[in-house]
Amino acid sequence: MKKLIIYLSGVLLALSACQKGEINSLNTPVVGGIVVNPSRSDLFNLVTGAESGLRNSFGTYLDGFGVLGREQYRFSGSEPRWTTDMLGGGSKQLDNNTFYITNPFAARYQVARQCFILMQALKTARTEVASDAQKKAFQGFAETLIGYQLLLNINMTDSNGARIPVADNANLGPIITNPGVVLDSVLKFLDAGKTDLTGSEVLFPLSDGFAGFKNAAGLLKFNRAIAARVHVYRKNWAAALTALNESFFDLNGPFNTGIYSAYSTNGGDLINPMYLQPNATGEVRVAHPSFAADIIGTDDRINKTAPRTSPVSSVGLTGNRDLTLWPTLSSPISIIRNEELVLIYAEAKIQLGQFPDALVAINRIRTGHNLTPYAGAVTTDALITELLYQRRYSLFMEGHRWIDMRRYNRLNQLPVDRPGDDVWSRYPIPMNESNQ
Repeated sequence: MKKLIIYLSGVLLALSACQKGEINSLNTPVVGGIVVNPSRSDLFNLVTGAESGLRNSFGTYLDGFGVLGREQYRFSGSEPRWTTDMLGGGSKQLDNNTFYITNPFAARYQVARQCFILMQALKTARTEVASDAQKKAFQGFAETLIGYQLLLNINMTDSNGARIPVADNANLGPIITNPGVVLDSVLKFLDAGKTDLTGSEVLFPLSDGFAGFKNAAGLLKFNRAIAARVHVYRKNWAAALTALNESFFDLNGPFNTGIYSAYSTNGGDLINPMYLQPNATGEVRVAHPSFAADIIGTDDRINKTAPRTSPVSSVGLTGNRDLTLWPTLSSPISIIRNEELVLIYAEAKIQLGQFPDALVAINRIRTGHNLTPYAGAVTTDALITELLYQRRYSLFMEGHRWIDMRRYNRLNQLPVDRPGDDVWSRYPIPMNESNQ
């Protein structure tokens, strides 16, 4: 089977002005020309391409997680597999050689490869192109993105595994099927990024999705926010709190402060792939009926959806609320927000038995969404159930519900809407990977 370098070069990349630095073919003289004596614009383009690459197939990633986690139905006249394979659909299984796994999985490694090229180019960059402190910022940003992209892939495949990204694309390592080992590798990349970003100087431009976080201090906070998420997945609660303290976590701050992928309708740029016109009948995203059925009456997060003028149905499934999180083609998509960090803080405090602190955070979320303070049992089990409710609605369609139910062994609590449907626990490893 061809090496991953060939596999990745065949990924379909959207054409955009923002993506001019993204290397479509990673096995051409273009790479050699960049990594030997690069110009400042070469380094800038590599960063721009890596950031832009975060957006490639991310809509497919979110759609898949939303369907698997019973957050939404995805009806598509051109793509029935959203309601067959993804939901089980009788004898259907998840396919290891189709768009919902191959595209997002490959796109994440594409970004990692771009980052390794950047790091290789830094080794020969002249001092007048970038000082040592400026090179550290390039390096730290690249390492941060590699860790983040590997995290998304192991989120998909879990114990089916993933490869740890390496600089030598001709000598790939094995598929690691222990998700804990892969997550530890994610942390190694993030920790290396932390080290390099510390004391660095950011020279390169970033999109408005990084507004407020474009300097070294801001990128370090972004790095630590992702690390806090990983520590929670590893059940390392104390480390999660340490990372939060180094991030942009603010218990009393705005929920939406954070880092985003930016989109626009400017010529050549990418539009938001999650936007669909309300009340559409062809391509449709509707909230799973349980979203409205399970929400507490005064919870304002119901407004992440809106009633349709008439319900829409397909293959035995019906929804009557459109998703409204992305109201325009230019709406940003969240990478990580302060609201998630508040919930990470609450979860770590629950697991450490520090219930008063946990309740402060939970009530910050509750009162921030028009709910009264928590009045239930103050036990680990009861508070985790409360936490999962809050994460469900605060982080709706941001790629968390399916993972949360999996890591708390509650996938069997997700609804099965048709006889013969299934709740999958992981994606298969893509065929291109398993056959290498």
